[in-house]
Amino acid sequence: MKRFSRRAFVELSAATAAILAKDKLWAASMPGAYSLVASTDRNRILNAANHYLSEKPITVTAEHSDRSPGGLHDFYSEGDYWWPDPKNPGGPYIRKDGFSNPANFNAHREAMIRLSLIVPALTAAWLLTRQKKYSDHAARHLQAWFVDPRTKMNPNLQYAQAIFGVSKGRGIGIIDTLHLVEVVRAATLLDRGAVLRDGAEVRRWFADYLEWMRTSKNGQDERDAKNNHGTCWVLQAGEFARFTGNSDVMQWCRDRFRTTLVPMQIAPDGSLPLELARTKPYSYSLFDMDVLCGIAQSLSTSRENLWSFSTPDGRSLKKMMEFLFPFIDDKSKWPYAHDVEHWDDFPVRNPALLFSAVAYDKPDYITVWKRLNPNPTVPEVIRNFPIRQPLLWIS
Repeated sequence: MKRFSRRAFVELSAATAAILAKDKLWAASMPGAYSLVASTDRNRILNAANHYLSEKPITVTAEHSDRSPGGLHDFYSEGDYWWPDPKNPGGPYIRKDGFSNPANFNAHREAMIRLSLIVPALTAAWLLTRQKKYSDHAARHLQAWFVDPRTKMNPNLQYAQAIFGVSKGRGIGIIDTLHLVEVVRAATLLDRGAVLRDGAEVRRWFADYLEWMRTSKNGQDERDAKNNHGTCWVLQAGEFARFTGNSDVMQWCRDRFRTTLVPMQIAPDGSLPLELARTKPYSYSLFDMDVLCGIAQSLSTSRENLWSFSTPDGRSLKKMMEFLFPFIDDKSKWPYAHDVEHWDDFPVRNPALLFSAVAYDKPDYITVWKRLNPNPTVPEVIRNFPIRQPLLWIS
């Protein structure tokens, strides 16, 4: 494997420093990193985007579950790890942590993940080529999901991750809209490029959804979750707030990162104890790593650089990456329990490697990032890999 050259990395870091010194809101606008990702991902992006040009929008109105208490426009999903009780057939479901029930209703989640694959790839292709066919088709999907009254989704997740016989919808279901984070990142870029049709209506949808996340019981329950669910809430709220111009929520998310997420989730040695305690400790650790680094990439400015934040006892993203990197580079070194599912399918091309490589001057992270698979096909892996187009995050 060819290593990322030190000279190239120095040039990238110098370009990054110059941008950060200007105190731009998008502190991660890095010309050197953009060139790196554009050259690495160009063929991958264009191949995907050209395929997606023929894909029509599919929203929540395409399928409906008889078990959903909501209407045609309401998102509905069922908890992954909940199964019929063999001792009580027809009664409330019981939990089997780490084991997904394939019989649960998943069509809305699959449609949203499909959206999260299509719109970012089309937007990345537009960034590379400025060809209107890509931005127009991305806008068509956004219109269908968030504007068209015949097909749009209602701006709430009241019925997400329901459990048969137990709950009509739970706060932890809000993790399902993590797959809108990169969609919104794409919409922001299209809007700033003046190529997003109905941009005001799309922004209004996300403003309404963000307000529901902040004020509903389900939203507040998810916000206060102590593990990766709480992390995902912050990444979502921060990106939705940027798109809708809500600077107060963006600042709240930065404060939450410093006062709660890092102190409560990252141990002094850099491990993520709440994820290590799960039945999928490896994939959950990498998932939370990506989301935490996504928050830093999204919300850092030169005045509030979340990459450099550390608690008095040394908890930080830098320490987390130093802890996890050896196990991404060589999974055989992992000293903890193996995941009960999909152990062989991870790692993939974690965006945390790229983002933290630039933040901490770590060319070895780039070398491993380039080596890993950027296009997983296993649905469970795709679901736990929400940032797939890093070009959007450094643009």
